[in-house]
Amino acid sequence: MALKGTLKDFGIADILQLIGQQQKTGALVLTQKQDTVAVTFKDGNIVRAETTSRNRKDLIGSMLVAASLVTEQQLEFALETQKRTLQRLGDVLVSQGVLTEQKFKSMVQLQTSETLFKLFAWKAGTYEFEQKDVETENTLTPLRAESVLMEGFRRVDEWPVVRKRITSLQMTFEKLKELPPEELKKDDFDAALDDAFAEEKKSVNKGEFKSVGENERICYNLIAVGRTVQRIIELSALGEFETAKALCNLINLEYARGVPPAGKGGDDFESEGRTSAVMGVIGRIAVTMVVVGALLFVGTRIDFGAMKLGGSNATTYTDPAAQRFASQQQMSRVSAAIDLFKLEKGSLPLGLNELVEVELLSADDLHFPWREPYFYRRGEDGTYVLLPPLR
Repeated sequence: MALKGTLKDFGIADILQLIGQQQKTGALVLTQKQDTVAVTFKDGNIVRAETTSRNRKDLIGSMLVAASLVTEQQLEFALETQKRTLQRLGDVLVSQGVLTEQKFKSMVQLQTSETLFKLFAWKAGTYEFEQKDVETENTLTPLRAESVLMEGFRRVDEWPVVRKRITSLQMTFEKLKELPPEELKKDDFDAALDDAFAEEKKSVNKGEFKSVGENERICYNLIAVGRTVQRIIELSALGEFETAKALCNLINLEYARGVPPAGKGGDDFESEGRTSAVMGVIGRIAVTMVVVGALLFVGTRIDFGAMKLGGSNATTYTDPAAQRFASQQQMSRVSAAIDLFKLEKGSLPLGLNELVEVELLSADDLHFPWREPYFYRRGEDGTYVLLPPLR
């Protein structure tokens, strides 16, 4: 399977979804101006994401220093040791007792996530996916492409709310009152009992930034005189979005007050602003167009080796094998729409026509490539059955 093209023709969301659905193993290289990002896949899961950006703050060593997990001197010594021994930086730091293996893994996970989500802000560039064997490391927990996409959609939904409160990376904060004490950890039975009688409360608070969680407590403890959003992001090791959201929650709940930077200066959330603009356009399209590339060149035979994205979708198929293949991809598309409907509405649709009413799918999508519609039935336990029509 060889994919190559421009991001204007085929967006990053579509590319990730295609590779994930096809469960491919290989390397995806994306290039924009002077920046190059390499994303490694294993059976459709992301196992590595690295950037060759010249921006020093994106390097794992710089992230560790910024988070005050290691000092500049400790990092320099570790890098010198790495050159001599050819060991990985994480192994060197752990063996020197500078930080734990778990802490290093969590920072690598954060670096990978931040690298991936910044890709969604790219308006132009090129991509090339090469299917090949790859080496995997235990440093990073594999990420499902679908999970990365859903997280991207969540950020698109919530960033506008966050940006109303957190307007600049140079904003500082003032504590207004103490946080309430943490609740005692409940056993599984007590937690389940509380959940059973708290549905109304959970539905009201859902997505309204009205809860004090672990992230809020971390960020609250990092608030200090003159300490900026940028510095709290670095120290919290939560990532830009999660830190900004936690700070937004603290302001909404009146535990802290934001102090705008003097004058207009300060770096705004430019990357995430562009993410919202780009993802706002392609987000819904990406969910409702699963494996678009796989439908472009469906004929009597499918040749992925010669596949190149771009062109128009076929609308009719005479080969039964092609029909079955197209149907499998279309069912994945319908399933993705059902999942998004549940995410937005809180419940499964009663029928597939509801997906058309909320413009997640078109009427033709409910039966393509067949004449008859797909069979759908919602279960009582939150599951559903989706089957092709009887032939």
